[in-house]
Amino acid sequence: MHAYRKDIDGLRAIAVLTVIAFHAQWPLFQGGFVGVDVFFVISGYLMGSLIIKDVATGKFSIVSFYERRIRRIFPALAFMMLITSGLAYCYLLPSELRDYGKSVIAATFSFSNIYFNKYSNYFNIAAPSIPLLHTWSLAVEEQFYIFLPIFVIFAHRIWPAKLSLLLIIVTLISFGLSTYGAFVNRTSTFYLLQTRAWELLLGTLISLNSLPHMKAPIWSNVVSATGLALVIVSAISFSPSTIFPGFAALMPCAGAGLIILAGRWGSSQVGRALSWPPLVFVGQISYSLYLWHWPVFVFTRMSELFPLGDHATLVTVSAVFATTIIATLSWKYVEAPFRSGPTRPSRKRLFEIAGAAVVVLAAIGLSAIASRGFPSRYMAQANAIASYLKYGTKEYMRTGTCFLLPEQISGNINFSECLHTDNTKNNYLLIGDSYAAHLWYGLSIVFHDINFLQATVGACRPVLGQQGDPLCSRIWNYIFSDYLQHHKVDGLILAAAWREDNLGALSRTLDWAAAHGIRVILIGPIVQYDDALPRLLAFSLEYHDPTHADHHRRDLSNLDEEMRQIAERRGVKYISLYKALCERRTCEVFASPGVPLQFDYGHLTKDGSVLVAEHLLKLRMLAENLTSLRGIAPPER
Repeated sequence: MHAYRKDIDGLRAIAVLTVIAFHAQWPLFQGGFVGVDVFFVISGYLMGSLIIKDVATGKFSIVSFYERRIRRIFPALAFMMLITSGLAYCYLLPSELRDYGKSVIAATFSFSNIYFNKYSNYFNIAAPSIPLLHTWSLAVEEQFYIFLPIFVIFAHRIWPAKLSLLLIIVTLISFGLSTYGAFVNRTSTFYLLQTRAWELLLGTLISLNSLPHMKAPIWSNVVSATGLALVIVSAISFSPSTIFPGFAALMPCAGAGLIILAGRWGSSQVGRALSWPPLVFVGQISYSLYLWHWPVFVFTRMSELFPLGDHATLVTVSAVFATTIIATLSWKYVEAPFRSGPTRPSRKRLFEIAGAAVVVLAAIGLSAIASRGFPSRYMAQANAIASYLKYGTKEYMRTGTCFLLPEQISGNINFSECLHTDNTKNNYLLIGDSYAAHLWYGLSIVFHDINFLQATVGACRPVLGQQGDPLCSRIWNYIFSDYLQHHKVDGLILAAAWREDNLGALSRTLDWAAAHGIRVILIGPIVQYDDALPRLLAFSLEYHDPTHADHHRRDLSNLDEEMRQIAERRGVKYISLYKALCERRTCEVFASPGVPLQFDYGHLTKDGSVLVAEHLLKLRMLAENLTSLRGIAPPER
C-alpha cells in the first residue's frame, strides 16, 4: 500500500472544487468537469497498484478487496441516496420521480453510467433536474474494479513479466477508442468504461515504477508545476462545447499524473502547496463533497423557494456553503466510522448493513417505477401540465435532418428537405441553435405563403468565427461561405439562445451580411426561466400560488435591449420576443388551455411555436419585414 501523501489529498481538493465550480455555473470554470478525470487518475494510482501488488504476492482476495471498496464508497453513497429520495418524493413531478427510481437502481448496482448514456447527455439542459446524474463516475470506477482484478490475475498467470506492457497496450486501445468516439458519439464516449478506462490505467501505470526516477529537486518542481498548470488551464479553457473526453482529456489526466509522479521523486513547491492543511481537509472530505454538491444544487433550484433572478450568486454561494456543512458531517459521521475507529463494523456486519441498504434502495426505486412516480401527490391538472416535461420535439424541430444535435458531429443538414428553395414563394433561411429550430414549425404554419428554409445546430449560435465545436464550424462555414454565395434567399433569419459574449461576433456577422447584400432579420432572446416552466406551472396550480412570473430571467431583457441597439445601428430588422410575450413583469405561459408555452427552461412546445408566430403576425413584427423585402405592401390593419 502507498504511504499517505498529503499532496494527493490536496490534488483531490483541486479536483472536487473545479467540479463544484462548474456545476455552480461560475464562468471562470466552464471546464471544471475535468475534475472527474483527475479523480480517475488518482483512483487508478491508489487502487490499481494495490490490486497488482496483492496479485503478485499471492495475497489478493476478492472478498477483502470489495470489503475495502464497500467501506470506502457505499455507506456515504447509500446515505446520500436515502436523503435524496425523500427530497425527490417532495419535489419531483411524477415523470421525474419515475425516472429517479430508475436512476436509484442504476446507482445502487453501479450501472448509472450506462443508464444515463441512454437517457441523458451530461451537458444537456435537462441535467439540472436529475439528482443522481453525478453517480455515473462512481459506476465507471466500480466497473473498472470488476475487470481490472480479472485482467491482472489472468495476465500474471499467463505472462507475468509483461504485465506493464499489456497494461500499456490496453491503455492505448482505450485512449484510441476515446479519441475516435469523441467525434462519433460524444455521449457514449463520455459515459462508458471502455473510453474512460485509460484514465484510471494511467494512474495505475504511474504506480508501477516503470518510469525513470529523477533525483534532482529541480525535476520535481518542473514536473509538478507543469502538471498543476495543465489541470488548471484545462478547467479554465475547456467548456461543454470542447470535444471531450478524447484527446482533450489527456491534458488534465497528464497534469494529475505528473503531480503524482513528481511526488514520488521527492518534495516540490507544488507538493508543499497542495499539502496546505485547508486543502488537505477539503481533499479528505472530497468524496462526500462530490456526493452531496449535486443533489443540493438540484433541489435548491427546484424548491421554488429560491427564485434565482437577481439573487443567483447569493443562492449559489448558499448552496455551496450548505454542501460543505453537509459533506463535513457525512465524512465525520458516515464515512469515517465505517472505515476506522472503535465503531468500525466487522466484515460480517458491514455486509449485512450494505445488503439491507441495497434492499431498501432497490425497493425505493422499484416503487417509484411501479407507481409511475406516485401521481396521486398532485391534482390531475397539475399532472397533465407536468407531463410536458417529457415532451417530444423530433418531428416539429426536424431533429436529425434540419436540426442537428451536438453529438451528430459527422452529420449534415439534409439539403433537399431543409434548404430547397421554392420559386413560387418568398424564401427565408432560418439559422441558429435549438432556439431557432423551435420557431420553424410556427413560422411555417402561420406564414403559409413563405418557404422557411432551416439550418440549425444544437448549442451553435449563428455567427461567423464560431470556435471550439467542429460541427458548428463546419455547418456555418458551409452556410456563409457556400450556400449563401450560390443560392438566392429573400432574407436570413438569425435566432439563438443569445449570450452577452455573442454580441461581438454577432455584430461582425451582421456587417458581413450587409457587405454581401444579404438582408437579415435578427430575433432576440426568448423568455427563459430558472426552472422548467411545466414544473413552475404545476407547482403554481397545486399550491394555488401563481409565482411562476418571479422565476423568469430578467437579465435577458437587458440583452434584448443591447441586441436591439446593435441591429438598429446597422439598419437590421429586430424582433423582440420579450415585447411579444411579456407585459411589465408578467409573461405569457400558456400556448392554449392546459398547454404550456414552453416545455423546459425556454424551448417552445409545438403549440407555443404557433402562438409566437401568431403574435409576430398580429403585432406586425415579422409580417412587415417579410413583405417589405420584396417591395410588397404590408396587409391593411
